[in-house]
Amino acid sequence: MSMRELTRPRRLQPGDTVALVAPAGPVPEDLLEAGLAQLRAWELDVRVGKHVLDRHPRLDYLAGTDADRAADLQEAWCDPQVSAVFCARGGYGCLRMIDHLDFAELAKAGPKILVGSSDVTALHEVFAAELGLVTIFAPMVATKAFAHDEKARGHLRRTLFEPQGVTILTGRSAQTMVPGRALGVTYGGNLSLLAGSLGAGVAARPPERGIALLEDVTEEPYRLDRFLIQLIRAGFFQGATGIALGSWTDCGPTGEVYAMLENLLGGLGVPILWELGFGHCEAQRTVPLGVAAELDADAQRLSILQPALR
Repeated sequence: MSMRELTRPRRLQPGDTVALVAPAGPVPEDLLEAGLAQLRAWELDVRVGKHVLDRHPRLDYLAGTDADRAADLQEAWCDPQVSAVFCARGGYGCLRMIDHLDFAELAKAGPKILVGSSDVTALHEVFAAELGLVTIFAPMVATKAFAHDEKARGHLRRTLFEPQGVTILTGRSAQTMVPGRALGVTYGGNLSLLAGSLGAGVAARPPERGIALLEDVTEEPYRLDRFLIQLIRAGFFQGATGIALGSWTDCGPTGEVYAMLENLLGGLGVPILWELGFGHCEAQRTVPLGVAAELDADAQRLSILQPALR
């Protein structure tokens, strides 16, 4: 893939049927109900996966068994009436259940919208690799970022329903780390998940010309350092023309995280923007993965060159 984008699914319209699944961690019922109410306020018909409120019998960090979580996703995606699949929350678990998915069947279902972030990075990766789809890195339904953060939720809604109006992304704290402008196809997501996908047979091949997006939460600077070294050594940045960094919430002192990222990425010779405002942060921005974009580190913005959805 040079500047060739992935397939863009159709945008949402009021009255569309969408599905909600829990591919990773256990889902808090109160946030689920609040998030579902917001989705319904968008005039969407929401189908909730059978296992969304399950708990794994022995591993309390998982929402149900791997096979059940995958079955919900498979069923939702293959339902001809469903236009988009929303993930309830992250945590951990997506990487565990990928082997239970039948990608030949998923491909037959045609292009649909996948919405999620954090641990869902593993699904973004494999859906790009196996299905060739643009996906949406965004706040998840059963989280505070969706249920209670009006700005985060509003930005996602506009991306899904009116994508032509959400082509310039910037953040309140955005700063130029390395100046310059770059064209490329967006790829990436949560740093620790991207590192965890290496060698696991799910990672999409980075674009030949790509703008890498990276963010993380609750990881010490030395751990972030290790994840980045893994990605660098694995060639993740080989075709990168620019890098947009998101939030690093609860990852230690901000100055320390900045210094480490600048130390490891600053020598790659590409423009780098600090704190674009996507990831685990207030007023979380929604970012499409797999679309052509221009990063302008001097103007502190990322411009999506074509609406994320048709």
